[in-house]
This record gives sequence, structure tokens and C-alpha cells, in this order.
Amino acid sequence: MSTITDQELTEARSIWGDALIAISKAYDDSGIELARSVAEEAIDAAYGYDFSPVLFKPTMASGEQTFRPTKEGALSYFVGHDSGYPLDGGFGIKGWREVTSETSASFIQGDIAMWMGWVSFTDRDGNVTKVDKSWGYKKDEQGTLRIVLHHSSLPYTP
Repeated sequence: MSTITDQELTEARSIWGDALIAISKAYDDSGIELARSVAEEAIDAAYGYDFSPVLFKPTMASGEQTFRPTKEGALSYFVGHDSGYPLDGGFGIKGWREVTSETSASFIQGDIAMWMGWVSFTDRDGNVTKVDKSWGYKKDEQGTLRIVLHHSSLPYTP
């Protein structure tokens, strides 16, 4: 297995951001069914749910459903419209048009890497939401980085 590179970490964040924008545009253009389909493809392409449960703590999740170790929970977080997750409003369908990241630090050891920094989301009206984010990746047998840890939270305001 080849060692993960900084460039691969940058590409993985870009792919994730582009997928989030695609989910939002699919919802805006065609509704929830297309958005759900695009989100399922994005989760399959980026996350490591085939390895094991993913350590996923979404930005805007709370209570007993704060953590999303299953693909079903992740899908609901991104597109909502799931009676099993009644508090989900669909983070991925909020009209996102740009996603950028700022690296604080990263750690790479062989086929495992972690990244931490800020991710800014700009919606169709130009409003920006900036979150604290950490991703952990494992490179699969095909050489694709898979998210195995995804923690996101709104910045602390004293």
C-alpha cells in the first residue's frame, strides 16, 4: 500500500466539497430524489462504510443521533427527509455553491492520514458558514482515500 501524500489529502477535500455542491444543485434543480441519489454516490465514493463504521460527528446533529456510524445515518444527515432521523434538515441541500478549506495541520503515516482545519461553505445567496473540521482517511486497496473519521462542529464563541 502506498503512502498517502499531501496532494491526495487536498484532492480528497476538493472531491468532498464538489460532491456537497452537486447534492445541493441536484436538490435545487430536481428535488429530493435526485439529491438522495447523488448523495448516496458521494458517500459510496468518499467514505469507508465498507471498512467498518465511520466515526462521523456531523456539524448540526444532536441528542441520541449526534453520531452517524452508518451509511443510513450519513445519508439522512446530508439530505434529510428520513423519518428515522426527524431532526435532520439535510445539510447537503442548503444551496451550497462553494466549499473551501484552510489547513491547520495534518498527519500522515503510511495508508492512514488525518487532517484538521476550517471548512467554509458559501450558499447561493453568498452567506458563509465556517466550521471546525477533522477528517481521518484510510487508503483502500484501489488507492482511493476513504473517510473513516469525520468530525465537524461550529466554532466555539466565548
